[in-house]
Amino acid sequence: MSKKKGLSLEEKRTRMMEIFFESKDVFQLKDIEKIAPKSKGIAPMTVKEVLQSLVDDNMVDCERVGTSNYYWAFPSKALHARKHKLEELQKQVSDAKQRKLSLEKAVEKAKVGREDTKERSSLLKELQSLRDKRTQLQAELEKYRECDPDVIEEMNSKKAA
Repeated sequence: MSKKKGLSLEEKRTRMMEIFFESKDVFQLKDIEKIAPKSKGIAPMTVKEVLQSLVDDNMVDCERVGTSNYYWAFPSKALHARKHKLEELQKQVSDAKQRKLSLEKAVEKAKVGREDTKERSSLLKELQSLRDKRTQLQAELEKYRECDPDVIEEMNSKKAA
């Protein structure tokens, strides 16, 4: 006999939201702890954790009245939240498009004066050969570093201190 597979957190969150949307009512924690396992198959031990994650993400509202906490979520709020998120994402897309255009203009502007010419390619080759020579000289200098009087004096002063 195979074991029953548990629900993922996202499935539990979706099912918990269904409880609120179907009933369009306000609940206390104890009410949700009774309803969720029976109607939606959410494990009783995880109901509070799932509900808190929904409250933290502003998908479910929570208000303390006296000594009790009341929880609610209405479909209209979810719709409003999705519209707000859509507007925000559309703004990000338009900002990204503007940035892309400005970067493309900057690239075109940077290309001016960098056309491939014989003189430019010869200068680039010379630059690369000079960089290689500098790297080679730095490596050779590093070999002889242990014999440098300044380095030896510095090492001796550290030992004395």
